[in-house]
Amino acid sequence: MKWTKETPPGGQSDHEPELSAYQRAMRNRLLAAPVVPAPEPWRLVFEYEYGVPVGGLLGIGFATDPATGHDLVMVVSSDGHGLFDAVTGEKIARDRDPAPEDSTPDAVADLSCPGLGPITGSRVHIAGLFGGGLHTTTEDGWTLEVVTPAWPNERVLLSGDGGLPHTGPHGEEWWHIFHSNYSTFRAAGFSPSGRTIAVATSSDLSLWTRGANTGTSRSSNTET
Repeated sequence: MKWTKETPPGGQSDHEPELSAYQRAMRNRLLAAPVVPAPEPWRLVFEYEYGVPVGGLLGIGFATDPATGHDLVMVVSSDGHGLFDAVTGEKIARDRDPAPEDSTPDAVADLSCPGLGPITGSRVHIAGLFGGGLHTTTEDGWTLEVVTPAWPNERVLLSGDGGLPHTGPHGEEWWHIFHSNYSTFRAAGFSPSGRTIAVATSSDLSLWTRGANTGTSRSSNTET
């Protein structure tokens, strides 16, 4: 006797569970939420809609400027390393030709790269293509989540309600602040101080700060 197996409709695995009514409702709520500005006291650091262009971005990490106390964001890309002031948006250091053993974080066990500019002599943990992660909460109750209700495009949610399921109103208790529907998502998270939000894709870096308000950066510099 010959047994045959029917192929599930649409190529769906016969072991894939269906979403419950609760899960469908939550997914639909996320899909319906448009991108909105982050609430006060957060403000965008760069004036561009998608942050500052960084060609071939691989990952990002945080450090602190020893002189100003500002959060710094280190960017590792296929074109080298860069360092941004997360309050002003200024690019304060650049290394276009790092040593081969230091060019990407996967060369070492802790996924770090050597600092540059004011943080030369230290190492910065990098999150992105090769793994790693950033802070997802702050001490005073902010939460950042990366969700994918419509794979493969990630959405970044900022909230003050403790995170999913976000039963309160969108735009009042939680905010969809970034949608990676045009480039490959790399990393998102808070700085250790909790004063900066960074979102990185393979083509750009977006920053929000609640540090000193010096105005939105109008720098046209790119990492490439």
